[in-house]
Amino acid sequence: MKKLLSLGAVSALALAAAPALAQDVTITNARVVIGDGSEPIEGGTVVVQGGKVVYAGPASGAPAGGTSVDAKGAYVTPGIFATVTSLGLSDVSAVSETEDSRAAATPFSASLDAATGINPVSQHILVHRAAGVTRAATALSPTGSIFSGQGAIIDLDGDASPVVQARAFQMVDLSENGARLAGGSRPAAHALLRASLREAQALTGKPGLPQTTEITKDDEVLLSRFDAEALVPVVTGKQKLYVKVERASDIRAALALKDEFAALDLVLVGASEGWLVAGEIAAAKVPVIANGLNDLPDTFEELGATQSNAGRLARAGVKVAINASSLQNPRRLQQAAGNLVALNRLPGAAGMSWGQAFAAISSVPADISGMGGKAGVLKPGALGDVVIWTEDPLEAGAVPREVFIGGIKQDLTNHQTRLRDRYRDLDESQRPEAYDW
Repeated sequence: MKKLLSLGAVSALALAAAPALAQDVTITNARVVIGDGSEPIEGGTVVVQGGKVVYAGPASGAPAGGTSVDAKGAYVTPGIFATVTSLGLSDVSAVSETEDSRAAATPFSASLDAATGINPVSQHILVHRAAGVTRAATALSPTGSIFSGQGAIIDLDGDASPVVQARAFQMVDLSENGARLAGGSRPAAHALLRASLREAQALTGKPGLPQTTEITKDDEVLLSRFDAEALVPVVTGKQKLYVKVERASDIRAALALKDEFAALDLVLVGASEGWLVAGEIAAAKVPVIANGLNDLPDTFEELGATQSNAGRLARAGVKVAINASSLQNPRRLQQAAGNLVALNRLPGAAGMSWGQAFAAISSVPADISGMGGKAGVLKPGALGDVVIWTEDPLEAGAVPREVFIGGIKQDLTNHQTRLRDRYRDLDESQRPEAYDW
């Protein structure tokens, strides 16, 4: 028979389960990075009250109040916004029971909702929080269909409510992988996408298309009613459509979708050859989430890959965020941004300024994801996601000293730090005796 917990033990458990309260914090003597593309402000101050930023700028204009933290000249930045990732959907990729980022055998596609599978205490979340990532756009990978489902915006504070916005975007794959999933060719992938969007459009009763309240097998549809309904916000422009494409011709084909479905809110993901059609992307006012380190072709669709891709897109007027090569491990986004800064030193290469590069991993991805002005910046009204770094955050050796998410100071320990601490000063006298060979 189980023993009843004492009143004190119950109170302790209740306190442990209660969410932490946002702190009023004033960070002084900081090299403040606003995150909007501007250069750092020397000797600046950041003030967070009630979980939100109320001031970030020169010390002379800062309001008083809250716990004072001396940054001692360190860089103080908004939290990194990682996109597109699988954070919270996977723990051990080799253990299927912990892997929720793939669903090859499911009968559903567009209706898959990443928000329902987020594990807030996943070690991947804890590790990335310790790397300065405070928010992320997370989604499944396309494995059973060209549609990978609806992605979510999450925070990494580890509490019981990680989802900031469920069903924030829909993802579709029109790359080589999408062609394979659709039956073996790009025309098959585009036919499937257009047919699916038309089915969703039919549910809205758009002119020229039959309005129906009941789709049956006799209607010769490709999607289940559940999947078709999930695409209605896409065809009405209420939900962003993230399109995975790499080669220039595929990018043009994706942009042409707006000729048929004018309300589509497109975002290109990947776009390794985007620089070849940068003018067309800019004219269409479609943002790009590009891999900042992709400079060699892994596939035939990336033959034009260059590390100058993001820089050339930005110079053409395209809104560009930097993505990581690994959806499961985007904690080196700042290194990719730093490489773009260093790229400016190479003759003929196109990189970014320091401020532009940091914005490409903070305010720009937040804006693309629908959180413009709320995340990725240190401006009044923005969420209090603040990171104090050991050195220039775009240097490979930089790590966070302190991380605040929504004004709450975060615990930066995780499985990796505990292993490091355990073996850093291991007393070898405690090791078991080895075999005498």
